[in-house]
Amino acid sequence: MKNTLTASVAIAALFSGAAFADGHLAYGTDGGDFTWGSYNAFADATDLSGQTVTITGAWTGNEKEKVEKVFAYFTAATGAEVNYSGSDSFEQDIVVSARSGSAPNLAAFPQPGLAADMASQGLLTPLAKGTGDWVKDNFAAGQSWVDLGTYADKDGADQLYGMFYRVDVKSLVWYSPEAFDEGGYDIPETMEELKALTDQIVADGGTPWCIGLGSGAATGWPATDWVEDMMLRTNTPEDYDAWVANEMKFDDPKVIAAIEAFGAFARNDAYVDGGAAAVASTDFRDSPAGLFTIPQKCYMHRQASFIPAFFPEGTEMGEDVDFFYFPAFADKDLGKPVLGAGALFAITNPSDAAHAMIEFMKLPIAHELWMTQGGFLTAHAGVNLAAYSDDSLRAQGEILQNATTFRFDASDLMPGEIGAGAFWTGMVDYVTGTDAAEVAKGIQTRWDAIQ
Repeated sequence: MKNTLTASVAIAALFSGAAFADGHLAYGTDGGDFTWGSYNAFADATDLSGQTVTITGAWTGNEKEKVEKVFAYFTAATGAEVNYSGSDSFEQDIVVSARSGSAPNLAAFPQPGLAADMASQGLLTPLAKGTGDWVKDNFAAGQSWVDLGTYADKDGADQLYGMFYRVDVKSLVWYSPEAFDEGGYDIPETMEELKALTDQIVADGGTPWCIGLGSGAATGWPATDWVEDMMLRTNTPEDYDAWVANEMKFDDPKVIAAIEAFGAFARNDAYVDGGAAAVASTDFRDSPAGLFTIPQKCYMHRQASFIPAFFPEGTEMGEDVDFFYFPAFADKDLGKPVLGAGALFAITNPSDAAHAMIEFMKLPIAHELWMTQGGFLTAHAGVNLAAYSDDSLRAQGEILQNATTFRFDASDLMPGEIGAGAFWTGMVDYVTGTDAAEVAKGIQTRWDAIQ
């Protein structure tokens, strides 16, 4: 027999520190509440007693524990059991199981490329009619998420296969609030202001940026993120998509200009800690260290939301370090684009329970349940931002809410030989002095050779 709100109260014990009051499950000192209304309506309308839904993904360890707490609320609402299995070799496992006819009902893909490949082979099931319209209306930059979840089927027809769930943000600039206060610097709201701030810091005798591309065999990847962000700030989303698909060639003047926009920061000795020559040799994990030195070695560091893992032990977010949105050009009229990554749910073995899980993922509470546990961002525009576990995640969530365009990391969508090969090495060549046009031509030549 299916459960309703009463059962959901019982499983609230899964969450340490939770308190139930006034019909809401509240977390932390901010009193952030879950959105119960749509959850209760879903529970009243959905009875899957005796059914089981199987799910696989790349979430293991602590992340597996968190997502299983989300799935517990699906069980409470519907009566269906959820069996989730996480795997470090998810990409290989899901292909093997799908081709052998033993796929789970759903898979949480860490990036859309593999999902698109499986859709083209007829190994995925399109989402229910109307889901795309719902995503467009209920996610910030909704059309972006529809586009990212839409792939050609085995007959070449576009279908919506994926609903995005957990998102990462890359369009961030980290800085020291104390150093900004001492310098009298304001947070730049446009790229023009960011460039002016960069010049002002130099004029005041400081070094604006810390940039490092080192990453062992993957050296160069941080520069690809810079270029991708610049592509979104100097070109339309359609141009970005064409570039990713190699419909716009890598040596197109628009791409070369984006590379040079990155170079305007990275190849200027006065702008970078250690000078331009240090960019390629500095490990990306060490590169933000200059934000925390006395005196300050740099004032800003552009990097994704994961970089705090490499900050000095004991760093206090909001005090020792903070971040702002990597801004767009005021004169380009391209809105507020955000670069990032994310995981999407797709149906690999259809059933009533599988489709019901997609409906559950539309509910704000399906996102708030992980938001309150930490380590989670969502583009769902209906969530209560107060449910985020800390101010840093809440601020990143607000950046997602304000985005007019979201695009996935381009290098992750390109063929591996390009996105995880020629693009990386080309950026190292560029920051060490090779002309942008020559670098871009070399990458395109490599791309042409694999087609």
